[in-house]
Formats: sequence, structure tokens, C-alpha cells
Amino acid sequence: MTDSSDLRVLVVEDEPVALEAHAAYVGRVAGFVVVATASTAQAALQALQDRSVDVVLLDMNLPDGHGLDIIRAMRGAGHRADVIAVTSARDLDVVRGAVSLGVVQYLLKPFVFATLRDRLEAYAAYRRQLPSAEHVDSQAEVDDLLAGVRPATRTSLPKGMSEDLLAQVTRTLRGRGATAGMSASELAEEVGVSRVTARRYAEFLCETRTVARRSRYAGQGRPEVEYRWVG
Repeated sequence: MTDSSDLRVLVVEDEPVALEAHAAYVGRVAGFVVVATASTAQAALQALQDRSVDVVLLDMNLPDGHGLDIIRAMRGAGHRADVIAVTSARDLDVVRGAVSLGVVQYLLKPFVFATLRDRLEAYAAYRRQLPSAEHVDSQAEVDDLLAGVRPATRTSLPKGMSEDLLAQVTRTLRGRGATAGMSASELAEEVGVSRVTARRYAEFLCETRTVARRSRYAGQGRPEVEYRWVG
């Protein structure tokens, strides 16, 4: 049941599977409700016109515009919703641009539910800390507000997994794109790990909805599972 105090979220993502997953994730966090979804920049700006939104979960790469341009258009139109970037964009210029435009958090794909939950809970805590008056009374109050928008602890990966190897596997699969999948054996050879390890990381990326698995048929033997990047 939706509560009037719930923070209203617009989820913007052009990949249908990821859009569904992100909206579902938000729906699992107490105090948040998805009021709209959009898969294009135009649809996102229209959604902001049509309803009240507190925070936008924004992908940086959309078919009809870049996330930074969407934020500029939002501000130019007077929309004051906060923005949490949820994206694969790792370019330093994009990160710096997001910071300069006031993006409150920058969350890299792939991620698990717990990671987004921590960010949303930190954002909710920040909103609760906002003073009722139109001004702050001290530097300490400003510092508390700026610190409050970030999660207090870093969400860890499943036991035995490393950030560095996950980044390497992610880069490898993303580099192949959505048209050329890799088997666990091929991924293992490319990255330099065992097949079992490669498969574990690929399956983790499937759980985060950034990679999809499908069967590859070759000859008369059993089909082989391959992994394709979907973003």
C-alpha cells in the first residue's frame, strides 16, 4: 500500500529487462514508490511534467539523449527532483559532469539489490534530515546534510568475489556487446581464470540483469550456455 509520505521515484532506463529490475528493486525498499518509468529522454521529461517526482533513477545512455543533457533540461524546466545515476558509464568526464550538475549518487552497473537499497535508504535519511526552515543554521548542519546522502557502509560482493575481477569480467562481456556472447570457457581464457570462476561471475551478472544467458547449439552435443551483455 502506498503511503502519502513515500518518496516518489521515476525510473529511466532504455533496456527493458533492466528497467523492470530497477523498478522492482525500488518497490522492495520501504518508503519509496515508483510513480513512472521511461525508456527515452523525451518520455522522462514528459513524466516529470505529468506527475510529482522526488528522485529520478537515471541511466546516462539513452537512445535519444545523454543523461547529463536530461538533467540540464530538467533544471531548465524548473524540475527540482534529485537524481541518482544508475549507469554503465565509467568515463571520468561523465562522472565529473554528473557531480557538477548535482547528482546525489552515482551507482555503477552491475549491482545487486542490496547496493541500491543502501543508496536509497541513505537518500531517505538525507531527506529526513532536511530542516523545515528555508535556511541552515550552522556549518555542522551543512556537513551533516552532505554526508547523509551517501550510504554509511559499502555494500560488499558475495563472499569470495572481488571488485577487480568483477570489473574485468564486466569489461570483457561489455566489449563483446549484445550480439556476440561468450561461453564460460571462452570468458575464462580471455580473463585468465578457471572456468568455474568465470561462470560464477557471469552468473552473478545475470542476477544483476546486466548479462543474459542463452543456449548455444553447435553440433549434436549438449548445448553450451553463453553469456551476452545487455547493459
